[in-house]
Amino acid sequence: MNDTLHFPPATGIGSLPGTDAREAAKAATGSFEDFPHLPELPARGPGADMIGRTAGLLVELYARVEPSGWRIGDRPGRDTRRARSWLGEDLDALEEFTQGYEGLLKVQAVGPWTLAASLELRNGEAALSDPGACRDLAASLAEGLRLHLDEVRRRVPGARLVLQLDEPSLTAVLRGQVRTASGYRTHRAVDRQIVEATLRDVIAVHDGPDGAGPVVVHSCAPDVPFALLRRAGAAGISFDFSLLTERDDEVIGEAVEGGTRLFAGVVPGTDGPLSDPAGSVMGVRTLWRRLGLRPGLLPEAVTVTPACGLAGASPGYARSAYAHCVRAARSLADNPE
Repeated sequence: MNDTLHFPPATGIGSLPGTDAREAAKAATGSFEDFPHLPELPARGPGADMIGRTAGLLVELYARVEPSGWRIGDRPGRDTRRARSWLGEDLDALEEFTQGYEGLLKVQAVGPWTLAASLELRNGEAALSDPGACRDLAASLAEGLRLHLDEVRRRVPGARLVLQLDEPSLTAVLRGQVRTASGYRTHRAVDRQIVEATLRDVIAVHDGPDGAGPVVVHSCAPDVPFALLRRAGAAGISFDFSLLTERDDEVIGEAVEGGTRLFAGVVPGTDGPLSDPAGSVMGVRTLWRRLGLRPGLLPEAVTVTPACGLAGASPGYARSAYAHCVRAARSLADNPE
């Protein structure tokens, strides 16, 4: 699949500032004409946040807001209904702005391990503390994603969907760094093979009419486990480029040579001065030279994005950041060396 799929040069991560679904859809589709995404607007409140939004997709598992966060409950309540209602609003807006669209379209959801680290069981501990709960959660998520992707396909029939799984807690799960409810201890590290197998099962739900659909895994945390994600079936890996170190060189070189797309987050996710577009991707060119990779491969292997979601940015900055991603990607294609 990686050999035949050509990812466009730039896209967004997911979240945007504000509360207007139509404005957000207009920004995401207008900025990235060949690779729009379904926007997320967490400023609307619980249920529009990344955990609540994905909890609303779960099948036969429900969650509600407690003072400590999202907790799994017995039945759908007001919080589940609100999450589903906002997602419906976002899909309505996306459908409006993608009439006749044919091309790649990205939708995002929280991955199984960040969800397990964030959702509480009835006793207040993270689902991560219970292997059975983790399995149930992953199965429920997989079924919910299958239904969600079917719904997006129905609304935007010309699109080829890319599923992005947001896994900012993945490294903490692998290292045993997720704190318990008391805050005094951490949950035990989950075995890497279990983490990989669960991700593989969730990634496998994205089967489109033309075969397996591409899945990108996003994490803006340090030390993204590139090799594990590739083995689990990720077609692309999305990350904050500023957090890379030379320790990552080898796995990144292997990823590129293996056909994995790099979604390089080079534009800051919060307000600040933006350098010239060529300056934003200078680090990518430097990495390429260090790895000894062919410069002409750059536009074929890299999609330029913000470093993380833009929920904490101002609306003006978010629009500028999207335009900057497009210009930076063009600079990379025009002058790969």
